[in-house]
Amino acid sequence: MLILMAREASAAQVQAVLETLAAAGVKAHLQENPEAPSILAPHASQAPKADRLEALEGVARVVPITSPFKLASADVTAARTVVPVGKARIGGEDLTLVGGPCGVESRDQLFTVARYVAEAGVPLLRAGAFKPRTSPYAFQGLGQEALDLLAQARAEFGLGIVTEATEVETFDAVEAVADLIQIGARNMQNFALLRRAGRSAKPVLLKRGPSATLEEWLFAAEYVMSEGNRQVVLCERGIRTFADHARNTFDVSVIPAAKAITHLPILADPSHAAGRRDLVAPLARAAVAAGADGLLVETHCQPHKALSDGPQALLPSDFLRMVEDVRRIHALLAEARPTYVWF
Repeated sequence: MLILMAREASAAQVQAVLETLAAAGVKAHLQENPEAPSILAPHASQAPKADRLEALEGVARVVPITSPFKLASADVTAARTVVPVGKARIGGEDLTLVGGPCGVESRDQLFTVARYVAEAGVPLLRAGAFKPRTSPYAFQGLGQEALDLLAQARAEFGLGIVTEATEVETFDAVEAVADLIQIGARNMQNFALLRRAGRSAKPVLLKRGPSATLEEWLFAAEYVMSEGNRQVVLCERGIRTFADHARNTFDVSVIPAAKAITHLPILADPSHAAGRRDLVAPLARAAVAAGADGLLVETHCQPHKALSDGPQALLPSDFLRMVEDVRRIHALLAEARPTYVWF
């Protein structure tokens, strides 16, 4: 349920409602809204009845949440969530770009890519330290050495760091370096990992699983949010279908579909959807046109020498061209939005 407080409600009255819910065993979340504060109680079955809560001083109204997504639903807040990451803000009116290699391979490789990513005005650098691979014999990442290099790249180029946490055991090490912690597609329903991410103070990038429905994806977000971390960013990266012309099938329709029912921002990863360099830029343009709040794109200074996902990594020149293209599309869409005049 959503408890709407009166505009003039005092801090003591808000606290009294929170204490009433806590006494009933309900973990509630206070939301500071411009108009008036509200209190979100996702476990409504345990909460006191609406008429009892409405009798408390300062309570304006109690609204049931009919959506199964008690924390991620667009019904629980009037505004869309904006997640600050480093110098970037994911959501709102911004288009946030994230670029970098699939994995950290060496200092020279990482710093070369970080330099041209920063020069393009892209605020966030992505690169994996721990790599969950299909084959146990494939490159698994440099681990702690890669995290140390990512920290050095942030200091050198002023970029926020996006990197993946693959297991609970190494989560603390990733958390110490990352500005945005990625939960990869393979781990979308790793509930222990989701709960650990929910106890982090760092924002979380939650990728959609390769066969996950929109509902399953949002329930995964609920696992993170129910632990207290409300800074969740969704990421569409393609799903598995019968088609074999690309690595995955990029589900562009899920972007507006998700934005219709959740307040969480949404990025798109055209690199993992495509699996081939020539498809990445067209999919990136389509994602922005469909309303994505940003892009997560792989680029490498020498893709033919990459230890992982080289065929889908953009060359530096292609990356810079894609950045210009998607920014123009985003600006054009902003100009085309109608201005409403109310009489």
